[in-house]
Amino acid sequence: MSGDSQVAGSFVTADYVVFALTLVVSAAVGFYFAWASRGQQSSRDFLTAGRKLTALPVSMSMTTTYMSSITVLSNPAEVYRFGAIFAYLSVSYVLSTVVVSEVFLPIYYRLGINSIYEYLELRFNKATRLLGTVLCILNITLFSGIVIYGPALAFSQIVDLDLWGGIFLTGIVCTLYCTLGGLKAVVWTDVFQLGIMLAGYLAVIIKAVILQGGVPTIISDAQQGGRLNFIDFDINPLRRHTFWTIAFGATFNWIAVNGTNQTMVQRFICCKSITHARVALYINMLGLCTFLTGSVFAGLCLYSVYRDCDPWTAGLISAPDQLMPYLVMDIMTGYPGLPGLFFAAVCSGSLSTVSSSINALAVVTLEDMIKPYTNMSEKHLFWMSKGLSVFYGVICISMAGLASGLGGMMQGGFSSLVSGLLVSCGLSIASVIYPPSPAMTRPLSLTIDGCNFTTTDSLNWTSTALPTQPTFITATTATLQPLQADYWQAPSYLYIGIIGAATSVIVGLIVTLLTGGLGTRVESRLTLLKEDTTLYHIFTFIKDRVMRRAGKQDLMEYGEEKAGNTNPSFFDTNL
Repeated sequence: MSGDSQVAGSFVTADYVVFALTLVVSAAVGFYFAWASRGQQSSRDFLTAGRKLTALPVSMSMTTTYMSSITVLSNPAEVYRFGAIFAYLSVSYVLSTVVVSEVFLPIYYRLGINSIYEYLELRFNKATRLLGTVLCILNITLFSGIVIYGPALAFSQIVDLDLWGGIFLTGIVCTLYCTLGGLKAVVWTDVFQLGIMLAGYLAVIIKAVILQGGVPTIISDAQQGGRLNFIDFDINPLRRHTFWTIAFGATFNWIAVNGTNQTMVQRFICCKSITHARVALYINMLGLCTFLTGSVFAGLCLYSVYRDCDPWTAGLISAPDQLMPYLVMDIMTGYPGLPGLFFAAVCSGSLSTVSSSINALAVVTLEDMIKPYTNMSEKHLFWMSKGLSVFYGVICISMAGLASGLGGMMQGGFSSLVSGLLVSCGLSIASVIYPPSPAMTRPLSLTIDGCNFTTTDSLNWTSTALPTQPTFITATTATLQPLQADYWQAPSYLYIGIIGAATSVIVGLIVTLLTGGLGTRVESRLTLLKEDTTLYHIFTFIKDRVMRRAGKQDLMEYGEEKAGNTNPSFFDTNL
């Protein structure tokens, strides 16, 4: 076989219909909210839904935004190559949710801000706020380009779909309902798209389980192939995935995503109360853990199906990100509509993430770069919000073109902020120039010994049994070679965020000491108070109950001793 990707199958009419319906319904939600709010012309209603949303739709919207198309395609491939240890990511979900709920959320609600970068000006100065806003715009637009481009590329190389046609269609529909309906349209479209993503994922998993003869077979294959590698507590920070890099390193990354990312923060500050926001965060945590479980099992299904003949090593696909699309077209082409459902699930992930990005970009631009320097009326701000939505929609589509030159989908005070940024960027660039050695990433064995190359269109996946000593892909062979002494080793990609944050804090403290800012008083409203935490209210509630019972007991004893109870018309119940 050649090294070029081979088309495993093609879409039929039912697949195109399912995909088209997803786009039509998404656009229809935008039209509905545009019509329903036709009498309202407030930028606050348009960009934050008037802060009147409840916990359930917001939590579902957050989950859909987190589970981007990158996650749908990359997580199973990650498990396929590196094992189910990836499931420890659930620990970081739980820890980060608690921290954000207890530390970040109370401050945002107390200040009543729309853009999180308003806090930087209140706490530091205007220059820091503007720098944060600019970095946010660059980060979100670049990420949105990858979210649009990556899945379209993966599918275009597996099925007969036009790459740029898919990119433009996704971007246009997303921009349409963002511009028409604002945040309400984004949130309720996310709710619909969550159902599509769940259905598409389950369809593939169920079909793979049936094909392989049940869940025990898949677990057994994963065990034999070394994919159930949960026992790995190596503290080496250079290792790609261990319990500590995932549970500890990823926690800091998710705190940053949940607590300092405008796209996410904008979700829970649009809730009607802080209680609804907290409930939304915890429901979202459960949703993330559910999807993580599904993606890990999908990765095990991938390995079970292709344990004897790895499509990547065999040259049938050009990148691991194409494994899930290849599996779909390999095992589901006989079921019209199901391949289209999975593609619609991936597209829903793109739509949700990009629509959230467009809305967040419009907010930070309006709040941080327009409002402070103009005196526009509310009506003009409303139309400016719509104009910004269109503008950033076009920018995100354009960034998809830039993303075509990037690599894989998975890894992709003022002084402290700049320092942390430089260190993080430096480590990221260095890890691309000098990628981690196989001894640190430890890719698991993959083989093509079971491939039957008698046909050119597809492979016979059931031709031979699992080899007793499977061969390794080319990269894995390097694990047998000793490391060179001068080989620069990058830390795990999950630690880069921690290193950048630590650099920011350390440099900030040093600059503060050198400039005499240590004695500067900070307004209490800008800091976390003990009354803000749930633990304080739980402690107060328990204390009150205990005191109340103790007081009642004292009163009964006092009545017994002092007043007596011999007179039936006067005893402690009357007291």
